[in-house]
Amino acid sequence: MNDRPARVHELRLYRQYFDLVASGEKTVEVRVKYPHLADLAPGDVIRFHVKGGDDTCEVEVGRVTEYPSFEALLDGEGPGSINPTVTRERQLADIREIYPREKEGLGVLAIEIVRGAR
Repeated sequence: MNDRPARVHELRLYRQYFDLVASGEKTVEVRVKYPHLADLAPGDVIRFHVKGGDDTCEVEVGRVTEYPSFEALLDGEGPGSINPTVTRERQLADIREIYPREKEGLGVLAIEIVRGAR
């Protein structure tokens, strides 16, 4: 059990992913383990902001799982929880476009997100 108070993390999303989070279709967010995300924990809140817009959406972190690669993350989480609208291969290509290969060395995070849990 975690005795620390929940923190709010501000993150940006491209519109296509923001809409999937807002609708509840996307239940796992993919990030690399940048220092500001290293202590992300269940119960924390993520406030997503759409890139280039004013829309926001709050979710609660259900769990955080670290993987050695994006491929392992897609295998472990299942592509449907990350983006149910495209294939696993398309998702991997899209992730690689956002995060160059060298970023994987920081660690790859699967962040389970829960809408309306607060």
